[in-house]
Amino acid sequence: MKKYISLLFVFGLLFFFQSCSSQGSLDPKTVDSLVNAQEFTFYAQRANPTNYDVINVMNSMPNSTATRMLNLDGNYTIEVSKDIMVVTLPYFGRVFNPSYGNPDQNSYRFTSKDFTINKSQSKKGNWTLKIKPKDVSNVNEINIEIFKTGKAFVSIGSNDRQPITYDGYVSKTAIKKDKE
Repeated sequence: MKKYISLLFVFGLLFFFQSCSSQGSLDPKTVDSLVNAQEFTFYAQRANPTNYDVINVMNSMPNSTATRMLNLDGNYTIEVSKDIMVVTLPYFGRVFNPSYGNPDQNSYRFTSKDFTINKSQSKKGNWTLKIKPKDVSNVNEINIEIFKTGKAFVSIGSNDRQPITYDGYVSKTAIKKDKE
């Protein structure tokens, strides 16, 4: 009887991990079509600051860890289309020229209509996109690495703050309904 219970427990555990690992995965053909059409949205799930001062401050808070605090809720995105890019991402790190009057300028919240995208694909099927916005003064380059499963890694280089990276996934851009 104990063997059956342990066998059921092992199968239940395997089933649970299988269902968890399949979340957020896309078909490689779908990922290729999204990147080739340049119509996708990156959803940030986690922020990874490079400044150890920020990480040390988060670790010093009682009853919390920095890893849990930097999990994002999915409302932070980069929407890319052929003619416009909308970036809404938080920033954790050192800003060299902070804006005291408008705190939205201390995070990455901007819309770019003049940008270039250089994309390349590796032998394994992963995509690398280098986006250079020309009409945004504080962002030099946005690098997006998209894996064939739809998972993505974004790094943003800026001239007025330390770099930061984000983990997440890409998906088809949702069609927004106009409010009347």
